Formats: sequence, structure tokens, C-alpha cells
Amino acid sequence: QVQIVESGGSSVQPGGSLRLFCAASGSKLEYYAIGWFRQAPGKEREPVSCITRRGGSTWYTESVKGRFTIVRDNAKNAGFLLMDNLEPEDTAIYFCAVDSTSTVGCYNTESHYDVWGQGTQVTVSS
Repeated sequence: QVQIVESGGSSVQPGGSLRLFCAASGSKLEYYAIGWFRQAPGKEREPVSCITRRGGSTWYTESVKGRFTIVRDNAKNAGFLLMDNLEPEDTAIYFCAVDSTSTVGCYNTESHYDVWGQGTQVTVSS
């Protein structure tokens, strides 16, 4: 059974950058699509981005397009969410999740993801 651990969350000023890291253990990450989700204070968890098993296709929620980049390195069993030009509205707990059943594409719905990390806090404030 794969296990997921996120890291890289921190506090930054608006306009800053962060790199979130999603490490997998117990199985090869190449078997899974990866999704990133976030939950802001007082709000429901929402999808941010996803990437297919081989990295050939990605999806982003509208509010992060052009600012966030999702990548994966299957050789290192890791995924990344590169976040630039951060805004206060990006403040949230960010979760990495993997989808072990979808063989093509990636999905922006939580129900497709069966293993989740514990989350990492991102705070954007001046």
C-alpha cells in the first residue's frame, strides 16, 4: 500500500514562491495519477491540480493557472507543486493524493483518490 507525505509548506509574502513536495513510499508512484487539493480556513477542500501517471497531461483550477505548475519525477518517486506569484487567497492546507484506479487521465474530484497525505500548511500574508 502506497503512503504519501507532503512537505514544503511555509509562510511567505504575497508574490512569493513555494515548492510543495509529495513523497511516496511502499509502491512506485508511476502507478498513480497525482492530485493536489487545498482546504482554506472555513471552506471545503477544493481541487488545485492533477497530473497523469506519465506526466503527459495536467489540469489546473482556474485561479492558479499561469502561477502553479504540477510536475512529477517517477524515477525519484516524487511529485511537486511549484507555486509562484502567491496570493493571500492561496492560504490553505495543501494535500497530495494518488489515484490507483484511473489508467488514463487525471481527475479533479476527491472520490477518484484513494490515498492521501496529511497535508502541509501554506500561508501567504504580508
